[in-house]
Amino acid sequence: MGNFRELKVWQKSKDLAISIYALVDNELKLKYDYRLRDQITSSAVSIPSNIAEGDELDTIKQGLRHLYIAKGSCAELITQLIILKEISEDNKDHIEDRIKDAEIISVMIYRLIQARSKFLNK
Repeated sequence: MGNFRELKVWQKSKDLAISIYALVDNELKLKYDYRLRDQITSSAVSIPSNIAEGDELDTIKQGLRHLYIAKGSCAELITQLIILKEISEDNKDHIEDRIKDAEIISVMIYRLIQARSKFLNK
């Protein structure tokens, strides 16, 4: 723990957050829907941020808490992207690609939670 930049899940989630910013900048439906735009970018940034924070904390229990928060942020982002895809007139394929990215990251976080949980009972 303590080297979050080396975690593949952090790298992928950071890259996803960057691609989400590009997506919302090009999505016409979000030009005036500031609330959804802010929610999408906030949940996207929350994922790598919580992975990083959890990795830097002193105990496994504290770290796991932040990994669960990151996993919850993935679910939020997926939900918001599904909504955006349904109301969008353009970018549907690009939005679907970001949904798939978030689903992969969610699985990666789950596996990291499982791996680190094994150290709780030792």
